[in-house]
Formats: sequence, C-alpha cells, structure tokens
Amino acid sequence: MKYVEEEFLEIKQTWVLLVCIGATSGLGRLVSGRVSDSIPGLKKIYLQVISFLLLGLMSMMIPLCRGFGGLIVVCLFLGLCDGFFITIMAPIAFELVGPMQASQAIGYLLGMIALPMIAGPPIAGLLRNCFGDYHVAFYFAGVPPIIGAIILFFVPLMHQRMFKKEQRDSSKDKMLGNERGLVSSETG
Repeated sequence: MKYVEEEFLEIKQTWVLLVCIGATSGLGRLVSGRVSDSIPGLKKIYLQVISFLLLGLMSMMIPLCRGFGGLIVVCLFLGLCDGFFITIMAPIAFELVGPMQASQAIGYLLGMIALPMIAGPPIAGLLRNCFGDYHVAFYFAGVPPIIGAIILFFVPLMHQRMFKKEQRDSSKDKMLGNERGLVSSETG
C-alpha cells in the first residue's frame, strides 16, 4: 500500500485494490475448478503455466500504470491468476506424483513459496531505499513466476519421457523373466 500512497497521492481508498484481488481470486478459484475438470490428465499444468506467466507479467506492469484505474485492472488480473494457481495446485500434484505422495509434494511447494514471501518485502524495501521507488522491486518480483512458468512448461514432457522409459524397462524385465523361466525349465 505504501507504493500506492507514494505514486497516487490523491487516492485514499487503497483498500479497493485488496478487495479487487480477493474478489477475482475467489472468481478464479471457481472458474479454474470448472475449467480444469474438463481438461484430462497432466494437461492441466498448462493452466498453471499461463497463470504463472500472467502473474509475473502483471507484477511487472504495476509500475507502468499511470492511473489508479490501470492499477485496479492489473490487480483484478493478479487475483484471477492467484485463484487459478491455488485451485490447480492439488490436482497437478496428484497427476504428477500420485495420491500417496501428493500431500508431501504440496508441502514442498508451499515451503518453496514461503521463501520469497518472507524475503520479498525486506528486499523490496532495500530496493526502494537504493532506487528511490518500488519500480525495480516490482520488475524483480515478476521474474520468479515467469521462470517458474518456463520450467513448469517442460514438466509434462519430462514426465511423459520418464513414463515411457519405465514402460520400456518393465517390458524388458518381463521379457527377461520369461527367458529365465524358459532356460530354467529347459535345464530342469
């Protein structure tokens, strides 16, 4: 809120931005639930990729907003992306690691998210002190979600490659098992 107070001196109702983020986050959760139910298997991850990419871009667009209305639009998109991210996290974990390890995967993910959430505000304050405004902090804040989106884009490809390798290995094991059975029956 300090950013809004510094950039938009005439605006006193900065709470409107939080309401916009919260409302569209709720809407994003409802919409993404319906949308992800219609997408089979691991392809749901691409919704997450789009969400991360937009989240990063919207963070970077905050300093470019010259009017409070533009900032409201950016916050609406930020909330929508947040809603998609939160809702799709569990189904993707189930698809990637299965139901037995999904809770552990979600825990690791939330632990990884906690690090920038804790370190971000002090770093943003330091950047503000160095550069005189929060612009650089918002640009830097957009980088991790974009990098995450790029990495996440390749996860289904790697998952498919690992699955095919496991299938080949299991079929080789079956073939070797049959050969061993034939050899032992012929010698016995």
